Amino acid sequence: MPLRVNGGLADLRPVRLYELSDTATQGLSEKMNGTKKNDNNTMFNPAGKAGFEPQYTRRSLLGLGIGAAAGLAGCAGPSTERFVAETAPVYRTPANGRTGLGRRTPYYDAMYGPKLDEQFPLPAIPYWEIDPRYLRQEVADPTGERPGTLVVDTADRFLYLVRENGRAMRYGVGIGRAGFSWSGRAVVQWKQEWPKWTPPQDMIARQPELEKWSAENGGMPPGLDNPLGARALYIFQNGEDTLYRLHGSPEYRSIGKAVSSGCVRLLNQDICDLYDRVPTRTPIVVR
Repeated sequence: MPLRVNGGLADLRPVRLYELSDTATQGLSEKMNGTKKNDNNTMFNPAGKAGFEPQYTRRSLLGLGIGAAAGLAGCAGPSTERFVAETAPVYRTPANGRTGLGRRTPYYDAMYGPKLDEQFPLPAIPYWEIDPRYLRQEVADPTGERPGTLVVDTADRFLYLVRENGRAMRYGVGIGRAGFSWSGRAVVQWKQEWPKWTPPQDMIARQPELEKWSAENGGMPPGLDNPLGARALYIFQNGEDTLYRLHGSPEYRSIGKAVSSGCVRLLNQDICDLYDRVPTRTPIVVR
């Protein structure tokens, strides 16, 4: 039956999809997709943002017509509770720190944010990509050492600064890979901000490209790319330099791993914190 629209008559006779011309089908497709083509056949949405929406064809529209009723009948999805449960993100936990997302908090945003007052301003660390066990935190002291002692737990990749009342500040560390680790009791003989790095001769023998940073050539100047990072604490035993250091590193993904040439590396923001807490002659135990 005709219907009067805007002063004219509209034919309400159903139109079968196979009666549509290619031009009409394309127009309908563009309306359904909310897209149109430019001269280069690149798809654009009405907001002008490039996209890759699928273009409906006459064949696909025929399929849509056949299955539309069934699709509409199945629109009722899972309950809200089930949907939330099935789509909830998986976060890392102390028990499962190797998979999932880390949680951002204002506390750690401030702790691992940029340090712009440094000689070489430090960028923020994406700490949510790190196993949360290795983020700086105060814990019950598991070492049994006297307050003021540094303890490196090489098995679990932690460094503890023992404090009063059975507490300790714990830092995540990267340690020396097999064959390059050191252990024993020693002291922090001296410490330095933004140190120069001088690779030892045995390292240069293994990596000749480091010759340019040898002692004879003046070492590698401080900076963001320097392997010792923003601070270094130099470990001596019986008055002799062990050649091992506690130092910063921009390679935050190495924390919790055995990757170094023997030194103990911390996040740059963590070594800055430790540097301010530890005086020279501090005893250190590496286990």
